Amino acid sequence: MQGADTTTQDLADLALLDTTARAAGKVALAFFGKDPQVWMKQGASPVTEADFAVNHYLHDTLRPARPDYGWLSEESEDNEARLVAERLFVVDPIDGTRGFMAGSEDWTISVAVVDRKADRHGRQVWRPSSAALFNPCRDEMYLAQQDGGAFLNGTRIAATRETEIAGARFSISKPMYRSLELEQLGVIRTRHIPSLAYRLALVASGQVSAAIARPNAHDWDLAAADLLVHEAGGLLWGENGAPISYNSQIPRHGVLFASGEPLGSLLLALIR
Repeated sequence: MQGADTTTQDLADLALLDTTARAAGKVALAFFGKDPQVWMKQGASPVTEADFAVNHYLHDTLRPARPDYGWLSEESEDNEARLVAERLFVVDPIDGTRGFMAGSEDWTISVAVVDRKADRHGRQVWRPSSAALFNPCRDEMYLAQQDGGAFLNGTRIAATRETEIAGARFSISKPMYRSLELEQLGVIRTRHIPSLAYRLALVASGQVSAAIARPNAHDWDLAAADLLVHEAGGLLWGENGAPISYNSQIPRHGVLFASGEPLGSLLLALIR
């Protein structure tokens, strides 16, 4: 899909993600603060009955609306059919499950459409084209469309234009903050936010200067927030200094950073 057809499809997809994520937020809130049942996944990662309920709702709403799209979700069994689809949904039913369980309001529902396209070198990559990231507790809806900007509750947002690391506000884990010796560089560490997607959305909205993520983030943690950051004039890059490509056979990534564009080269040197 190209040109006007792509724009029309992206707009339709964005509207679908918007309404579906809002409705999924109501499903999640029905469990929030009510001690939902919890299981432990491989790697000692928790999953609750709320995660499964939201995933079920998203799947049963989005897939019938776009039956030719592939599907990749943290809480669904993976299916390699997604690897040959032209477009797919990438979903995290509740990003920040530990925070959800603890009663924190810093969790989100993350849904994106990712499609196949050629990069500037002519290579086939997968990049997000429409994205919705919803924080139900705060009624915050972040929306982005490729080449259409990024918005929070209908207001356009932008990443910061800071050019100096000293004084910048980073959303980063305490161990990584220490290992990169950021305090000596004058970096201010913000409060811990359980949802990686929400941390990246705060970069897109300019509420924090940058975020750095440890290795092992997955497509579902990143896809919606990635588009938000880029459409807000920021960068979300890996150690190779390039945007992420999605929908690989193993949808997992190394160290990542997000920031306003002027800080990009400084952060790339730092994580390398």
